[in-house]
Amino acid sequence: MGFTIEHLIPVVDDGLGNSAYLVDLGDGRALAVDASRDLRALREAADGRGLTVAFAADTHLHADFLTGALQLATDDGATVLASAAGQRTFPHTPLGDGDAVDLGGLTLRALATPGHTDEHLSFLLLDGTRELGVFTGGSLIVGSAARTDLLGADRAEELARAQYRSLRRLTELPDATAVWPTHGAGSFCSAPPGSERTTTIGAQKAANDLLAAPDEDTFVHLLLGSLGSYPAYFDRLADINRRGPVALTTAPGLEPLSAATVRTLLGSGAHLVDVRPVAEFAAGHISRAVSNPLRPTFATWLGWLLPDDAPLVFVLGPGQDPAELAWQAAKIGYDRLAGQLAGGIDAWRADGGALETISLVTAAQIGDRPVLDVRQDAEHRTGHIPGATHAELGALAGHTAADGTVVMCGHGERAMTAASLLVRSGTRGLAVLTGGADDWAKAAGRNLEDGA
Repeated sequence: MGFTIEHLIPVVDDGLGNSAYLVDLGDGRALAVDASRDLRALREAADGRGLTVAFAADTHLHADFLTGALQLATDDGATVLASAAGQRTFPHTPLGDGDAVDLGGLTLRALATPGHTDEHLSFLLLDGTRELGVFTGGSLIVGSAARTDLLGADRAEELARAQYRSLRRLTELPDATAVWPTHGAGSFCSAPPGSERTTTIGAQKAANDLLAAPDEDTFVHLLLGSLGSYPAYFDRLADINRRGPVALTTAPGLEPLSAATVRTLLGSGAHLVDVRPVAEFAAGHISRAVSNPLRPTFATWLGWLLPDDAPLVFVLGPGQDPAELAWQAAKIGYDRLAGQLAGGIDAWRADGGALETISLVTAAQIGDRPVLDVRQDAEHRTGHIPGATHAELGALAGHTAADGTVVMCGHGERAMTAASLLVRSGTRGLAVLTGGADDWAKAAGRNLEDGA
């Protein structure tokens, strides 16, 4: 069909660090690979080119988002292509190693590449016998390979050895073969060192440190040594994707709730999430609210810190989009959204509701106060304030801090989330640093410490 790079449209989710792909098949039909349940960007790309999604392929049972393949099957009649070994319980075309699907001019060939998950497939796109590119999902990614511990720490080494063999198999493809991974920079499924999201087999053979490992044992040591923590919700989604997420009949949204209704919901076990910017939350928020500013990484922290089986009530600020919030929640399986406080924090205050505050401090104002750094381990190791206590935000449940502690992260969003959780646990006099470790170093005229 004369395939060119213009026929491939990456659809990037910056918040989760993933890429889906839309392939123009040249006849008004398209192939979607690893589409998320949040199909807004993919549909915009398809509609802009007059395409209907005829095939929806999933490389693996995703742990970090709900698949959109079933929604595409429901709405567009797309044929779902997925691994037979995944034992999905909804209608799909089950594929095994070497199976080929005629896309009408192009061919999609399944390659068994276990490692990230047991049933993982890569999909080689062919024009006749010419290898155009390979959708590698969570196998070979730019500068690395996806993590192998999502099925439990007891299987991480076994799957790392499978990942070694899978990557070796992929590098047997011609050097010019394009590599189109799903996981990329910002994804907790991987830890690539750069920001590039696509590559080639030849480029990875030249620059990927894992591929340069002299033997399997070294590869396993390097891969397992690069793994950090991952969001708690990852442990839930693979099984939902095996069953098939509920197809949406309407776009998700947030119902307006009166202050009285919010009080009733909170009294019956609902959780309150305040998505306003850090400064607004600091200036006044409802007691026991969890701060999670609405931004691209909102879904990650929602899924890490809040339960998916209890109603969630939200406080938004002026200009914040409730549809964006609801879509981010929906793509990770959070459908129990009770609604949003109508009129926002002003309505709560007008109804007689009390507010609490948290102080914001600059790096120059920390003084000798204790500091709690809630960044990821890898961030902390690269440079932290001397003497600071460290606890990742995702592991903060049950953690206590001394009264008067200054909480910090890279910019302030995660620190405010941490502070809101610590206040719920009884810590008093907390402050949040506006900025990060580099700001402290500049203000104090001192060097940061490296290492754990």
